[in-house]
Amino acid sequence: MGAMPQSVAVRCPACSREHQYAAVSYPCACGAPVAPPLDPCGAPAAVRHRAWAEEWVTVRCASCGRSGQWPHPELGCPCGTVLRIPVTGTRSAASPAAPGARTAREPRRRAPFAPVPIRTARDAVTAAALYLRWLGYRDIRRADQRPPAGIGLAAQGLLAQVDPTVRPASVRGVECLWLTAMTESARCVYFSLAGYATAGRVRADSLGVPLFVLDLTGTPQPVNDHADALASPAR
Repeated sequence: MGAMPQSVAVRCPACSREHQYAAVSYPCACGAPVAPPLDPCGAPAAVRHRAWAEEWVTVRCASCGRSGQWPHPELGCPCGTVLRIPVTGTRSAASPAAPGARTAREPRRRAPFAPVPIRTARDAVTAAALYLRWLGYRDIRRADQRPPAGIGLAAQGLLAQVDPTVRPASVRGVECLWLTAMTESARCVYFSLAGYATAGRVRADSLGVPLFVLDLTGTPQPVNDHADALASPAR
């Protein structure tokens, strides 16, 4: 089991109000709660400018050893100032995440994937759904939330985005998918017909998002290591 959320006293540097802030816990992929460790001796900083690298911290789960990126703790003061709560023992999102511990599993055999040729956008969605079913996911359906581009699919514990357009998937698409999956405590995977922008691939690698390219035969091709791991029979 994870540790109970930590609580620290916070004084707003703008109005001097004192607050008691408790760290917010998020579920790790293993199910254990994970919360960024707060620094009781640090001083909060007023957020005046937003930068992506400052919005996230990398925290290791004490239960399974996985490292994940979580929102940097913040508190809204009644005076209107947003306070960034200091943390300790974490890395910013710009830093490379330490590899998480993996649990060994026995490989299992799977029948070869049977693709369907892609001629339309609907075919691309069908191909992605068939592939997810081949990976072992069941009850695949349209996602409740519509993604910025393409079609969203959902299964138990998984969100997928299928982009059948002729433009490479953007970094925004990858980030939005990851954020939506995080709020639903689900894994995520991206399928694109036209590949990925360089920034999107880099961001997916840092967030742990598996990327696949759909070729015209309907066979998803892994683009990054996360996709290779998802497609592995030993996952």
